[in-house]
Amino acid sequence: MSKCYKCHSPIAIYDRSMRGECAKCGADIHVCLNCYFYDEGKANRCRESQADYVREKDRANYCEYFRLREGEKQKSGKDEAEALWEKLFKKP
Repeated sequence: MSKCYKCHSPIAIYDRSMRGECAKCGADIHVCLNCYFYDEGKANRCRESQADYVREKDRANYCEYFRLREGEKQKSGKDEAEALWEKLFKKP
C-alpha cells in the first residue's frame, strides 16, 4: 500500500495522472518524495540516472520515470551503509 509523503495516509486510488492529489491532505502525489526512485544518497536524489533534475521534490512534476512507491520508505544507500557499519562494529 502506498502512502502520502506528507500525511502518511494510504493512497487508495491513483489514476496515474500527473495531477493526482491525496484525498486526505490534498498534497500532490506525482512528486519525487512519493517515487520509488527517490534516494537521498544519490545524485539529484534519484536512482534513475536518465531522469531530468527536479528542483522541488515536494511539488508535482512531469518526470517520465515516476513510479509510486509501495510500502515503507525505501532505505537510501547511506542508510544501508550505516546499518552494515553498525552491524560490523557492534560491541558485544
